[in-house]
Amino acid sequence: MIFTDEVKHFWNEFRMTRSDISAQTQYQTWYFGNTREMASELAELVLSDLKTATASSVAADAIEPEKAPITDGYSLVTDFEGRPLCIIQTKEIRYIPFNEVDAKFAFDEGEDDRSLESWRASHWQYFTREAEQHGFEFDEQSLVCCERFRRLFP
Repeated sequence: MIFTDEVKHFWNEFRMTRSDISAQTQYQTWYFGNTREMASELAELVLSDLKTATASSVAADAIEPEKAPITDGYSLVTDFEGRPLCIIQTKEIRYIPFNEVDAKFAFDEGEDDRSLESWRASHWQYFTREAEQHGFEFDEQSLVCCERFRRLFP
């Protein structure tokens, strides 16, 4: 992701609210999902504090390491066009086989009806499509990066 002047300004606004964040503090910039609609919908869930977790394929994270979460790392979440929306901090990362992700994590992702069943259905579709696009296999035992975060700004 490109660090535009708008992104840098948003980050600096955040830094001004926190004496513990220096100018040298690193952060990632990204958006949720892979479509404009998904990026918008999921960011809205974060902004409303319904979404406090997210999941990614470990195999996809290896292909695009700049998007992989970092424990205690900061992320500036944007919309699909790169406009800044909020800043989150990763609080926990667990690597779990897809078929072992639990109902609590599905609920904390805040999506659909927040059930494990809907989480599995939507994420199966997302991860298998992503695997096809990147040329790797995804199955029930494939590792999922289960990340918990907290919204810091605004």
